[in-house]
Amino acid sequence: MDYPDALNKLIESFMRYPGIGKKTAERYAFHTLHRFENEDIADFIDSLHRVKEEIKPCEQCGHLTDDSTCVICKDTRRDQTKILVVETSRDVIVIERSRSYDGLYHVLDGVIAPSEGIGPEDIRIKPLLERLRNDDVKEVILALNLSDEGETTAMYINRLLEKTDLLCTRIAYGLPAGGNIGYADVVTLHKALEGRKKY
Repeated sequence: MDYPDALNKLIESFMRYPGIGKKTAERYAFHTLHRFENEDIADFIDSLHRVKEEIKPCEQCGHLTDDSTCVICKDTRRDQTKILVVETSRDVIVIERSRSYDGLYHVLDGVIAPSEGIGPEDIRIKPLLERLRNDDVKEVILALNLSDEGETTAMYINRLLEKTDLLCTRIAYGLPAGGNIGYADVVTLHKALEGRKKY
């Protein structure tokens, strides 16, 4: 026996989100059915419409904004000599919350993933190179995830910048604050040792 068609459609809609399987989608659908009032559903629909209509990538860095230029690119107090390259806008938000970086960003909107048919031309590498023609920029900081695709993308960008005067750096990877060496995986330990610096 199956659910009524409208409920099945709602379950299928929730399953479109990454990491949401059938059981979780069913839980979300039943919660929506039993707990959401008409006003809640109207607000939810309005939020979905607004996201699709109002949110777009910043014309300069690619970070999500509701204007042509994001608040970070508009902020003239930020260090214009550094550009931190990340995969997604979510990475920008995480780094901004840490309050440890005061330069500019560039969102690639993905990584090179040949197994998925994603090449350099499918992500925002060309706009990055165009931005780097600006004489103010002195350093490109690669802050890509520690995955095969992230490593491939970082190496590709580094290779493109080898013959320029730009300093190309990579954020350090290793043990988290409060971490225990006994529980660290091999890759984390390798990166921690590789990224060591003078005490």
